[in-house]
Amino acid sequence: MNPPSQPVGFKSQVAANFQLAEQERRKKRLTGILTQDLPTLPTYVLDLNALLSSPTVDLKKVGKIIRTDPSLSAQVLRLCNSALFGLRRRVLSIEQAAILLGFERLRALVLTCSLMKFAGKRLPNSQLVAFWQHSFLTALLGERIARHLDYFEKEQAYLCGLLHDIGHLPLSILALEEESKKRSPPPAGWLDNLALERDYFGMDHAKVGRWMAVAWNFMPSFVDVFEHHHSPERAEHDPYLVGIIATADQFLMSLPASDTPSADGVDAAETAPMLGPADATFIQKCLPTLPEAECQSLLDTLRIEYTQVLPLVQIGMANLVGESPDTAESA
Repeated sequence: MNPPSQPVGFKSQVAANFQLAEQERRKKRLTGILTQDLPTLPTYVLDLNALLSSPTVDLKKVGKIIRTDPSLSAQVLRLCNSALFGLRRRVLSIEQAAILLGFERLRALVLTCSLMKFAGKRLPNSQLVAFWQHSFLTALLGERIARHLDYFEKEQAYLCGLLHDIGHLPLSILALEEESKKRSPPPAGWLDNLALERDYFGMDHAKVGRWMAVAWNFMPSFVDVFEHHHSPERAEHDPYLVGIIATADQFLMSLPASDTPSADGVDAAETAPMLGPADATFIQKCLPTLPEAECQSLLDTLRIEYTQVLPLVQIGMANLVGESPDTAESA
């Protein structure tokens, strides 16, 4: 006796239901990472915020607070002494770092070190290097765009560029978990593809970034950047800042591997015309109030600036990951 025939499309419906169930399971686990595994900001970050926002900063108190976490102290000094900040002399103390870097950047360093510590326990070194290299490049280019456009909050452009993709970290942690359990990995090219991220995780890195920013009590303009750097037209609090970070991010994402200059010496003027998009259309979308001629001028500036900052970031990241915490200088 032949088994009863199944309705047309039955198998495809079963497969679709399975995919939805898997997506919901991953979304639930992602929520767990965000609510249970994600570290709360240490109390010293809030104390530092208050200290560094004061009209007269007490450097001794700043140094004392940071030294309560020896790992943080070591990482701050390692970052300060890397090429990422281009300081002309070696930093030997937290107080010296605060003076040479500036208080805003020291605040960013403390937060960056907390994120590195969190992600470093879960992700392979190669992923972390790629993530932070893109982050520092976005920060440096974002700052240069702000300077080019005379945007008044240049330090905010730097900080937002550095942290704009923090929503990637929980997604990457979950993707690694899925692979380790022999489950279906994310589709190829999922990183920075919001549609693929939503299909697989049930949430994209922009929404995850917003969740983290709210949980960590970031100011509204930062929340805007984390959530809308792929859609600056939706920004609510500071569309210009979001447009600046979106411009830097999209410029970097558009660079093919063959266009990436090496760090062994590059003639910026010679290489610049080959880099980046063919025209400034993407800038007009990110910064719609900017005149067309100014958009082209900004693109030319980005091409030149990129060839100058890339070697610094590559050297800085190589130095940073090349040292183990045991060999880093203590505060």
